[in-house]
Amino acid sequence: MSGRDRSSRRAPASQRPPTRRASWPTGPVPIATGTVELVADPDDADAVTVLVNGVPSSYLDLADPTRLVFEYMQQFAAVVDRFDMSGGPLTVVHLGAAGCAFARWVHATRPGSQQIAVELDTGLPELVRGWFDLPRSPALRIRSGDAREQLAAMADGSADVVVRDVFAGDTTPAHVRTLEFTRDVARVLRPGGLYLANCADRPPLTTTRAEVATLAEVFADVAAVAEPALLRGRGYGNVVLAGTDDAAVLPSAALDRAIRSLPAPARLLHGDELRAFRGATPPLLDRAPETAPETDAEPADA
Repeated sequence: MSGRDRSSRRAPASQRPPTRRASWPTGPVPIATGTVELVADPDDADAVTVLVNGVPSSYLDLADPTRLVFEYMQQFAAVVDRFDMSGGPLTVVHLGAAGCAFARWVHATRPGSQQIAVELDTGLPELVRGWFDLPRSPALRIRSGDAREQLAAMADGSADVVVRDVFAGDTTPAHVRTLEFTRDVARVLRPGGLYLANCADRPPLTTTRAEVATLAEVFADVAAVAEPALLRGRGYGNVVLAGTDDAAVLPSAALDRAIRSLPAPARLLHGDELRAFRGATPPLLDRAPETAPETDAEPADA
């Protein structure tokens, strides 16, 4: 879904556990929603890309869980670090699991965190737990099911962060992009909590603009992070959207510098710049508003 950064730091070789590559399957493995395949990195014996139905869905460095290679995940991490600068544990809900790369990062950088990852495919969680050294429950619980349905069953104010990284192929399903869904995200978040969403889009970024409008209806403050080329109308890529009611998180100059200083520098759109980007785009709804039926009757006199 995104480019890679091979310059990320690595743990010293003496600290790396033995690779599990010998036990990984070769070729696609059938799962309920299609196939999953592991593609070993030819330049790194400890690293693998997880493909779900042929789409790169996770990249894991089994020796160093703090190494995030997908650029949108690096952007996730930059926003989370600004959201909570204490380095303490967080309660995180991941909608979309795949190989749980971002959950591994949270576990490694925020000891004591408790996380829930939701994965639509009923067989994939068991497979990835067998292939990779994932944190065990209660540090990381993986639930099978539809993201929206699982979210609806979660308690009010039970999460610090909700991360949406849900895809069907290379597209985010419509039912997890709407105003009604986003309101449910806000319900599950604690006051001042953070919502992060991965939106894959291409120029003219119609989907992204609609998602910005949707988040702006729910959260007091919203930002978008994207590579400059994508914002200039070139290519296909990921846009990270962030929403929160904490007014101190997204306008931060420190966050802007962190985003610009990533291995693949990105731009943070916020405030007037983001409002101009959105324009008059309306929010996404579960059901489009019904229009009045056409009639041949003459209008009544006032």
